[in-house]
Amino acid sequence: MIEEKQDRIVLCGANSYEQKYYFNEQFSNLPENIRQELQIMCVLYTEDVGGILTLEFEEDGTLEFLVTAEETDYLFDEIGSVLKIKQYQTEKRDLLEALEMYYRVFYLGEEIDEEEES
Repeated sequence: MIEEKQDRIVLCGANSYEQKYYFNEQFSNLPENIRQELQIMCVLYTEDVGGILTLEFEEDGTLEFLVTAEETDYLFDEIGSVLKIKQYQTEKRDLLEALEMYYRVFYLGEEIDEEEES
């Protein structure tokens, strides 16, 4: 059972069961190339591993990868899931950090600290 938290904002996600991709239109002002990169990342994840992947912002602006799979999905690759997320966190580090900064500035109203930028 998925427990919804009201302090999280979904950025995007993909569902291998329905073969659908979701992008939160609240973030439609993100550049097209970033939206495409997010879509590719989510869809490839569900193609490789299965299940449902969502990228969600925590209350403090941290971007989290949340994975769910149906109990009867015996093809879901739990180990592959962990490895794929670690791969994304490494390879897409700059993108993920930029998205967190974007969210903290434009949605949480934080000021950009010049020292943090360096």
